[in-house]
Amino acid sequence: MVELDAVIESVVYHNDETNYTVLTVKAGKTPFSAVGILPNVSKGETISLKGDWVDHPMYGRQLKVVSFDINLPDTADAIERYLTSGIIRGIGPSMAKLIVARFGDETLKIMAETPERLSEVSGIGKKKAQMIAESYAEHSHEREALMFFQKYNISPTLAMRIIREYGEDAQGIVQNNPYRLVEDIEGIGFKTADSIAHSIGISADNPFRVHSGIIYALTEAMGEGNCYLPRQDLLRSAKSLLNCRIELVDSTLDSLLLEHGVKAEILPDEHRGEIVAVYLNSVYSAENRVSNALYTLLQSIPQMAATDPEAQINAFERNEGVVFHSMQRKAIMEAVSNGMSIITGGPGTGKTTIIKCILQLLGPKAEIALAAPTGRAAKRMSEACEHEASTIHRLLEFAGEEEGHFQRDEDNPLDIDTLIIDEMSMVDIFLMNALLKAIRPGTRLIMVGDDDQLPSVGPGNVLHDMLQSGVIPYTKLTEIFRQDDKSMIVYNAHQINLGKAPIVNAKGSDFFFERTETVAEAAQHIISLCTERLPKFLKISPKDIQVLSPTKKGECGVYALNILLQAAINPPSPSKPERVRGDVTFRVHDKVMQTRNNYNLEWEREGPNGWEEGTGVFNGDIGYVNGIDNEDKTVSVIFEDGREVTYGSVDLEDLELAYCISIHKSQGSEFKAVVIPSVGGPPMLLNRNLIYTGVTRAKQLVVLVGKTEYLDQMIHNTRIRKRNSALCWRLQQRKILFNT
Repeated sequence: MVELDAVIESVVYHNDETNYTVLTVKAGKTPFSAVGILPNVSKGETISLKGDWVDHPMYGRQLKVVSFDINLPDTADAIERYLTSGIIRGIGPSMAKLIVARFGDETLKIMAETPERLSEVSGIGKKKAQMIAESYAEHSHEREALMFFQKYNISPTLAMRIIREYGEDAQGIVQNNPYRLVEDIEGIGFKTADSIAHSIGISADNPFRVHSGIIYALTEAMGEGNCYLPRQDLLRSAKSLLNCRIELVDSTLDSLLLEHGVKAEILPDEHRGEIVAVYLNSVYSAENRVSNALYTLLQSIPQMAATDPEAQINAFERNEGVVFHSMQRKAIMEAVSNGMSIITGGPGTGKTTIIKCILQLLGPKAEIALAAPTGRAAKRMSEACEHEASTIHRLLEFAGEEEGHFQRDEDNPLDIDTLIIDEMSMVDIFLMNALLKAIRPGTRLIMVGDDDQLPSVGPGNVLHDMLQSGVIPYTKLTEIFRQDDKSMIVYNAHQINLGKAPIVNAKGSDFFFERTETVAEAAQHIISLCTERLPKFLKISPKDIQVLSPTKKGECGVYALNILLQAAINPPSPSKPERVRGDVTFRVHDKVMQTRNNYNLEWEREGPNGWEEGTGVFNGDIGYVNGIDNEDKTVSVIFEDGREVTYGSVDLEDLELAYCISIHKSQGSEFKAVVIPSVGGPPMLLNRNLIYTGVTRAKQLVVLVGKTEYLDQMIHNTRIRKRNSALCWRLQQRKILFNT
């Protein structure tokens, strides 16, 4: 870490929204670049910087600023240079000269303490003096706040979010109750707030602290896929986090329960007999509503869809040239004769053909909707089933105000007879709740998915719990039907699922393993595969090749491979505009991914009936940068479904390079060719579900790169962190109550 004092020579770039700044500064004889989140500064100011030297591929050596301190100018000449920069509204070069001529070294003190005296200067009336004073106060406040927060190890980026959220009250709010940050500011966790509280002198047994620690422990559990924590586990987790007496945590939890800040319920547990399960209110409500709505739909059996389904299935077989297995026939019959059914199975088991047959049996007059959790999955469903499909969010007409707010609900339900949802393993308890609220009793619900894939990123294990409950009719398909003579992708996926090693590198095959000795060597092989070898071999574009990494960090993790792949596939060029956001440089033609649901981003696209407009871009959406306007400070992205979105500086924080993505982020997608590093990592992360999910994303080719021993470890690692969810139990309880 470098610490130095420097004089600002010029402000090369400053973003008013994010405060990302590029400076030319001088500390000694040689000027150099300094980059980071800084307040509005001006030429001639003295600034103390702390940071690390980095080598930028285009701009050379730079100081990446971690923290700073700014010394306001204290001489008449320095103050005039400062004001001449235009940093304060209403003051240009001429006015700066007049103000400093009148007040000299006392100018900034006058502006801060007695700004009405500015009207003593010719050309400044009361209104203008007030405007200058307000601008100077805003500027000073932002500087002070940024320097205040950096004392508590809050990054400048997060500090700017706090300032934007609380405005002039930011410092007061944080000093009074820093734990508010956890709930109010995305990106600030309990530990950061706790560090601030400790620095301020807030005691370890402060009620705000213990309350926040309990909520944080539940939120962390939800982030790991859990709907609840057993009370004893929650107490231990919160005690460990808070490092305080467990009696204090216990009594605070009781208070939270009495105040309805959290919910608790006695549930059966296979190891402990009974437990007290503690929920966040939002999760408790969603889980109960889902179980109630599922059972209501299950009982409201719609009219039989087909008059003679067996004959119609036979006709479909003749027309399509297929012969259904007995389990496939069962799946079709269950779907058209029940109010609700589930079809589950791996790749090649005929799920798509079954959906096509169901669509035919339901008839042309039926009002049918097809949907999937992601845009990619919906597009694939449309193409495979030859029927329009949409994302679940689009189907429910999200309102664009906040997460989970949809226009379609119990008061405005979907006007359809049948709803078919694909990729159900990706649906969490919140999305399932929103979906069921929009379905009228009597609507047929058919759910399709692969229970062996990774569970949803959000809380719950919806598909697995529904299957385990035994309440909802389901068919599990195990026979492989879609299999080209030379294709090993589907076969090997099932081999992996059975705990067996895949067959690799067979002549004429589409499933390969490239062995390398080191992780660095594996990374170079991946670059070569994506840029030269696979495009020639398959006669495809590098855009059609997706690298899927099991990990985010390391030489073959998502972050490192994206930098290498971008440099190889889309190198810098004078003809390609660029936009820098933190450590990431975006340039035209880059492959990018949205990493967070943003319900407010506006988009437009050309549709069959002209241009469409809407809002909402979602976690996992992949697109390409098609324009960068450095004057307007915007980046334009076209997503794969045709939506064009213009990103401002703040929204750009949710965009990442996508030459390499995590296997988790690839769920619901399909790519022509998939390349997966096999170089080791955390055992709890690298399991059979993960590699199975990665392999099943490929349509034409799979290449694994690294060491076979790590692939073997993943295949034989069946340890899956159990998710705390009571949906299965709730469904079974509804059935018992109904039968009594």
